[in-house]
Amino acid sequence: MKIPMLDLTEQYLTIKDEVLSKLDEVMSSSQFILGNHVKQVEDDIAEMSKTSHGIGVGNGSDAIHIALQAAGVGEGDEVITTSFTFFATAGSIMRANGTPVFVDIDPVTYNIDPSKIEAAITEKTKAIIPVHLYGQMADMDPIMEIAKKHNLHVIEDAAQAIGSTYKGKQVGEMSSAATYSFFPTKNLGAYGDGGMIVSNEDELAEQARVIRVHGSKPKYHHHVLGYNSRLDELQAAVLSVKLPHLSTWSENRRKHAMYYTEKLEGVVGDSVITPIEVEGNYHVFHQYTLRVDNRDELQAFLKEQGIATMIYYPIPLHLQPVFKDLGYKEGDLPETEKAAAQALSLPMFPELKQEQQDYVIEKIVEFYS
Repeated sequence: MKIPMLDLTEQYLTIKDEVLSKLDEVMSSSQFILGNHVKQVEDDIAEMSKTSHGIGVGNGSDAIHIALQAAGVGEGDEVITTSFTFFATAGSIMRANGTPVFVDIDPVTYNIDPSKIEAAITEKTKAIIPVHLYGQMADMDPIMEIAKKHNLHVIEDAAQAIGSTYKGKQVGEMSSAATYSFFPTKNLGAYGDGGMIVSNEDELAEQARVIRVHGSKPKYHHHVLGYNSRLDELQAAVLSVKLPHLSTWSENRRKHAMYYTEKLEGVVGDSVITPIEVEGNYHVFHQYTLRVDNRDELQAFLKEQGIATMIYYPIPLHLQPVFKDLGYKEGDLPETEKAAAQALSLPMFPELKQEQQDYVIEKIVEFYS
């Protein structure tokens, strides 16, 4: 049996007619840039996030970058974040002329450890970026308390966590802004690149809208240095079809995650640590990630059995060559480095079948037998 990490084709077949109809609407209207579909999906995702504003941009990386710039982050400012994340988080800080300051993670959730944040704050600190990794929100209450105490912005990187909640609060509801990615593999994926900023702060949202169109307001009047980064109308049309299905897809992911956990915990014992949903959280399981000591050997074995897996992220950001001038060294963030050596993500998508999961579980059990 061949088990992929993700099967976008099967999902497409379930919504094909709706998608093609929406794309035809766009093509027939000849309204390709910041048209009605962009505006509607901005409004719908902002409403889902319980925020006042949605600002569609070109991709998830630009969403972080533009949100930071709109919040006033610039030359010499420090932004505290996690090293256990995709490059875009820290790369966007650098592109905004800020400096990433990495702190360690909570080993249970893989998210930034709030207890490590305050010690990293200096007079240069301007913002905190918690990353809601694998689909579970970070511990936001202490993060927001620290931010309020030190007058800092909080920009949530929710590229993997659209639809997740924390103590009944939505992504973006508590912070200065949150950012989404609509990369095709995300829980709400477009058929190309796309991203969005959601915010309850009027001034930040207005600045973000200006920045995404070359810093122009009104047209041809440029008061800030902006970029050409707009959510494409065709991609917005695709998202408008997919968004009503998101809650069902999230529930399917959660069911698959619970099945993995139930079956694995009963047979492999301490050899495998399964993911934990923190009480009060609604985890949307963008990834289902195990922790195992012999990760590379297990991955190689599963590949031989036709099972695709992924390692997110084998080299944490503080040890990436591009950030060597920041002065971090191996051993500085022990929990991050341990997770980078142990984490292995199994196939996870809404259309995953139980017989596929049973095969994955069977082969993991076989490996540890």
